[in-house]
Amino acid sequence: MHARIRRHDWAQTTLGPRESWPGSLRTAVDMMLHSAFPMFLAWGPDLVFLYNDAYVPLLGQKHGRALGARFADLWAEVWNEMVPLIDRALSGKPVYFEDMPMTVERRGHPERAHFTFSHAPLIGDDGQVAGLFCTVMETTRRVAAERRAAFELTVSDALRPLASSEEVIAIASALLGGELHAGRVVYAEMNEASGRFSVPRWWARDGRALSQPSFSLDEFGPAVGSALRAGDVVRIHDTAHDVRTMGYRSAYIADRIASLLVVPLVKSGRLRACLGIDCPEPRYWSEDDIQLARDVAERTWSAVETARAQAELRAERDRSRNIFDTIAEGFALFDADWTIIEMNAEGLRLCRATAQEIIGRNHWEVFPHTLDMDAGRMYREVMQTRVASGAIYAHTYPDGQRVWTEVRAYPMPDGGIASFFRDITDRKLAEEKLVEADRRKDEFLAMLAHELRNPLAPISAAAELLRIGSGDEARVRQSSSIIGRQVRHMTRLVDDLLDVSRVTRGLITLERARVGARVVVQEAVEQVRPGIEARRQRLAVHLPPPWATVEGDKARLVQVVANVLGNATKYTQEGRGIDLRAEVRSDALVISVRDEGIGMDRELTSRVFDLFTQAERSSDRSQGGLGLGLALVRNLVELHGGMVSCSSPGPGMGSTFVITLPLLRDALPGDAAPPAAEPPAAREGALTVLVVDDNVDAAETLGLLLAAHGHEVVIEHDSLRALARARSVAPDVCLLDIGLPEMDGRELARRLRAQPETANAVLVAVTGYGQQQDREDAFAAGFQHHLVKPVDFEALARLLDGVSASG
Repeated sequence: MHARIRRHDWAQTTLGPRESWPGSLRTAVDMMLHSAFPMFLAWGPDLVFLYNDAYVPLLGQKHGRALGARFADLWAEVWNEMVPLIDRALSGKPVYFEDMPMTVERRGHPERAHFTFSHAPLIGDDGQVAGLFCTVMETTRRVAAERRAAFELTVSDALRPLASSEEVIAIASALLGGELHAGRVVYAEMNEASGRFSVPRWWARDGRALSQPSFSLDEFGPAVGSALRAGDVVRIHDTAHDVRTMGYRSAYIADRIASLLVVPLVKSGRLRACLGIDCPEPRYWSEDDIQLARDVAERTWSAVETARAQAELRAERDRSRNIFDTIAEGFALFDADWTIIEMNAEGLRLCRATAQEIIGRNHWEVFPHTLDMDAGRMYREVMQTRVASGAIYAHTYPDGQRVWTEVRAYPMPDGGIASFFRDITDRKLAEEKLVEADRRKDEFLAMLAHELRNPLAPISAAAELLRIGSGDEARVRQSSSIIGRQVRHMTRLVDDLLDVSRVTRGLITLERARVGARVVVQEAVEQVRPGIEARRQRLAVHLPPPWATVEGDKARLVQVVANVLGNATKYTQEGRGIDLRAEVRSDALVISVRDEGIGMDRELTSRVFDLFTQAERSSDRSQGGLGLGLALVRNLVELHGGMVSCSSPGPGMGSTFVITLPLLRDALPGDAAPPAAEPPAAREGALTVLVVDDNVDAAETLGLLLAAHGHEVVIEHDSLRALARARSVAPDVCLLDIGLPEMDGRELARRLRAQPETANAVLVAVTGYGQQQDREDAFAAGFQHHLVKPVDFEALARLLDGVSASG
């Protein structure tokens, strides 16, 4: 290329004579020509093309006209793809891509190729970008090999469990057709009696059938038939212009074959089968296509033969131990001296060896690692006792992969043994996961029992004090406060369980709106502050700028920050510090909570967001909770398009949780989030309230509370009696349980809405069913409000005040 560049008539290009080139261009060309890596440079407004010797193979037939050509003309077929990358390089920014796919035309036909390259700007003598410099390596072969290896593994995994030869052909054909984007794949087998090929199964992208189920090769031209009988692959890019198809076009037209690739399967010197791939339009078949078709043809042949061998063996040994039901397993035969007589293809694959490395050699020489394993001991016992047995063992290969294998051995009449073995690594890993899940489930149930019993004890004690109390008002208030506080705690536990269930099943619907980040942080702090003050912890809060805004569900975002902050409070000792910092980084809101608490080891940080995961608990240190909060945090943050992470230097050294949420793009400094609207003040007023609940205690206590707040209360425990009572008292508000006998609360609501005395009453569902579907069913039945038991009386009071105000 050095000589070609010297001889080239550069005066005919925009670069001008070589003597007039700027020093920067001369230097760049010199560097390129002395590099062993494929390189080119493009200079000037027209991006005139120069390249070195190592780049020549990448050009193919373009080599003769490439030197001095315009980049856009030389690589016209990929120019549109390259323009953004070139523009970036010409703007002074480097560009790097690995294994970028391109469809290029350098050998007279389009071909898919892959390249790893970097573009760097070239600076001219005036200090401005004058061109670009590119180092490029073609990775087509490697990418194709990786793709082929992955596809071969897919085919092997798909064919392994199949016992029917027709299923093998159908699955293999479908996989190959999809991989090669073909129109049809046909696996045809030679019928020795008729000399014709029959097609038991085929695959077609558009479902089209074959014009005839059997055919002779000569119907498609004698040249095609001769090549296949000789074991040569037939590759026809365009049947309309190929000399081998002249005079036989009708056969190709009948089956809509415009391009064809056929791989023969010659066994023992005879053509036994063919694998054909065709397309209804012309197509160039590459060497990679041929190699892939060869591999699938051989695998299909082997799998078909194996499937048929299984069928024959099952028929012959129908009353035996049904050994060959799973012939897709590894299979080996040992003689009495431990010489390996036979091993099938699947066995060779599982052993990662070839037949030459195994057949005819002593088992203990080939597999010395099994000598002291359970499998080795089992083999020797079967050989000695002549009693079938089995074993499972694990082996780590030199590449670090650990594989579990199940082995079964059966004594043979000639004194040897037959061995069946299969890879059960996936099953063992699944079993380990199940054991871990079962352990975590048991821990969770123990925690759940602990957390539910804790509040029950003070509730029980307070109830007993009320029962035996002497009417001491202070004691009554204290007992009531204890019961209310513990009920709220139990309610939060149940809400956490339901929240996690809804989120993990995708049943959460976010109420998306613009939310000020500062408001989220402030409300979360207010929720957790009582716990912080109770433990005398030092909380430092760094608020985000007022303009920082995110899109999401405000209540859920507050819940996320409060859960993380509450977790820090729970695991931080009294008097220690907690730092809450919210700041804007680039286009994201980053909220970090760093504590001086008990910390955690690296293994726990990797799974702290999993369900039911907690720090180590003991009888003398239990911080409470069910291990649900952080799992809920991760799910809610991901629903908002963000992410959450955890880190800790180690036990006793504190922890840091970081929440990252995307900022709204139109949020600018100075655009403060609008202040939250103050709720309208409700006017007080007595209402007539109908309470319907078959739980007598629940109905009576709710009635007492309502009466204590000045409302007239009517209580019924039966749906039909409630319906009749409502006609006589015409209540303003009806509080209805859903799970009523005879007629459920939803039907009762429909009937109340239908009768004139209660048509305008406010209907409120009071129920233990709190899923989103339950709410929707209640509203469809005519309810205006939905409250979950145990009822938050403050929320109910506000609801009734609103009814009074609107009345």
